Amino acid sequence: MLAAGLTRAAKTEPSVITFGQSASLTGGQASYGKDVRDGILAAFNAANKSDTKLRFDLISLDDGGDKERCKANVKKLIGTNAAALVGLTSGAAAEGCLPIVEENRIVLLGTASGNMGIRSDKLTMAYHVRSGYDDEYKRMLTYVKEFNMNRVGYVYLKDTSPANQAAMSAALDAVGMKLTLSVPLDRNSKSFDAEAQALLDAKLDCVLFTTNSHPISSIIGRMSAAKYAGFYFSSSFAGQALIDDMTGKGQSIIMSQVVPRPNAVANGVVKRCIEDLAALGTDARMGFTSLEGYITGRVAVEAARSAAKGGEMTRQKFRQSLAELSLDLNGYKTHFTPHSPSGSRFVDVVAIDRTGRIIG
Repeated sequence: MLAAGLTRAAKTEPSVITFGQSASLTGGQASYGKDVRDGILAAFNAANKSDTKLRFDLISLDDGGDKERCKANVKKLIGTNAAALVGLTSGAAAEGCLPIVEENRIVLLGTASGNMGIRSDKLTMAYHVRSGYDDEYKRMLTYVKEFNMNRVGYVYLKDTSPANQAAMSAALDAVGMKLTLSVPLDRNSKSFDAEAQALLDAKLDCVLFTTNSHPISSIIGRMSAAKYAGFYFSSSFAGQALIDDMTGKGQSIIMSQVVPRPNAVANGVVKRCIEDLAALGTDARMGFTSLEGYITGRVAVEAARSAAKGGEMTRQKFRQSLAELSLDLNGYKTHFTPHSPSGSRFVDVVAIDRTGRIIG
């Protein structure tokens, strides 16, 4: 019987380690899901060119951002003998899969979300290459406090974990602030006019968003048309898609990001990601979201290489290797321990100008 995720090859060929991904490759978050997938593929493709003993494959299944489809995909991927699950693109969907993941003792690595519901201390199989919303909210609200913005609105998806709202409350308490208005919304709604009007009526200094890009673009468009003069903030969840949406619309936005800036070409991991994405020979694009996927792919490769030393890799060996992995990607570091499944606490705050440029 073959070890989990490992396909036996001829002696002259490398052994194949397979990873599974459920991603939103269609629907409102399709560009986000594709960017994460492309980043992982770029990392795997580069590893396959340099590694003569191991080959890394990715099985990506589309879930359209739907929780039930994600659960079905995860069950299917576990059945394919995947070594681990990597780069899920919906935090809410990943949270719904946690009982399946824990029961089957398979690592859930690098979910492309800051969702606090997948960061509980009670979990044993979820590992993160990026910061959670707790760290993002602290950075954003420190900025808000420094610039004396007192009337603050918070927009979030109603189908996500209450742990996210708890993280926002803790971040507010840390700077001695309270929300003026909290607005939950349905990510699949056909119109966000009512939410935009509620925000306008509250006379806010700023609005903080934790949603996918489409609701933010829609609400900002409505508020800007009404001459709203305050500031807009977004968590990393909106991804590169929000920057693309805002380009040319004459509106700036401040975003928290959990990976280095993709225009920082002097940064080693950024430079490598640009090169490795280009080597795919597809329409893969460089951006915050693809870089996050790329980092996840690099972490998965190094953990698998370590786990495969001295014999066939198993899911248990992969987890043990990951739990002791310290990796310096020359511009981004991850460090896991048996007691800490969070590999990084890095958060940057960037300003996107009216033409979509990262300016600060």
